[in-house]
Amino acid sequence: MVLTLLAALVAGAFLAPAVSDLVSLAKLARSPKQRPRRSTPDMPPRLLFLVPAHDEEALIGSCVQSLRRLRYPADAFAVWVVADNCSDRTAALARQAGACCLERTDPARPGKPHAVAWALARLPIRDFDAVAIIDADTVVDPGFARGLAAAAPLRAKVVQPFNGVRNPADNALTRLAAVLATANHGLAFLVKTRAGLNVPLGAGMCIGTEILAREGWQAFSIGEDWEFYALLTARGTRTHSAPRARLYAEEARSLRQSALQRHRWAAGKLMVLWRYAPRILRSPHIGPHQKLDAVGELLGTGPAVHAGLATGLAAVLLFTHAPGARVLALALAASLARPAIYAGLALRRDPDPWRSAAAFLYLPLYTVWRLGVQLTALAMLGDKPWVRTPRNP
Repeated sequence: MVLTLLAALVAGAFLAPAVSDLVSLAKLARSPKQRPRRSTPDMPPRLLFLVPAHDEEALIGSCVQSLRRLRYPADAFAVWVVADNCSDRTAALARQAGACCLERTDPARPGKPHAVAWALARLPIRDFDAVAIIDADTVVDPGFARGLAAAAPLRAKVVQPFNGVRNPADNALTRLAAVLATANHGLAFLVKTRAGLNVPLGAGMCIGTEILAREGWQAFSIGEDWEFYALLTARGTRTHSAPRARLYAEEARSLRQSALQRHRWAAGKLMVLWRYAPRILRSPHIGPHQKLDAVGELLGTGPAVHAGLATGLAAVLLFTHAPGARVLALALAASLARPAIYAGLALRRDPDPWRSAAAFLYLPLYTVWRLGVQLTALAMLGDKPWVRTPRNP
């Protein structure tokens, strides 16, 4: 009975995103067919690009240079780097690449969330329509700013750009990450936006200055992106997808290199789920569909962990003949349909689909490793210090 109850809870958590998507598709099917409106504002929105950076001398130059090369009016954007507790040449190289730079020294409060809050308190954000927070290990597409501007007016909006992979062809690990990026930002998030649901936030999030003035920056956990998404959702503030604004992050090339990052992401998300799921469920500002979708997102473990847990738990249920084993095993198997469909659609958009499909042969090994990461991430729960992910040379 204990196993049955556990399996029912897991199956429910895994099926929540699929149920939310089905409701979204039903809404879209009932609504009149409308072509997406592309905004053409008389004046381009003024954008401030804020790059928090800690010891990023290897990558800060390419990040700033990509921002300086934007196809956007030069007087309509500014690039600021906050060199946070740096012991290398990050600040000098940022200025050399063409950015303005703030230098912060506060060893007692390190990390991206504190650097962002510190910089926002010192920058003239009221002179801009929105602030986009750009990670130092990313580069942006030349059309990135125009992609954000397409969602104008921006002052009272939060917009999430497309997060792609900067080095997809390196190996199977980076190819899998690129497929997942397309599945999320190119497909799932588009469905959410069109159905009126919030999209999760991540690298490059663009926050309207009216939102910042009203809400401030209040996300200081090791999962600050998920925390800000949960906080805004509970308060009824919309977050939109901007798939034409493309940003590319440097993906870890090995399991060892990505371990710290995956531990931080997993622990941060679990902590946000624990703290914010009750607020979201009690919120008077959002409806049942948004509550289901947001909690489903926070419960999500990633496709690899999802596949490993669903397959393993279904096998145990059938082997032990637990009560309701067949029904629950079927539900667990059905929950895999959503990630499989999105992965298949993402592969169709991949520039090298056959090699990316072959990368899925690496999935069993990766799944075992990710299950271990998910388990050991429990040791990071609580207000742990921020740890920087190792960078590729």
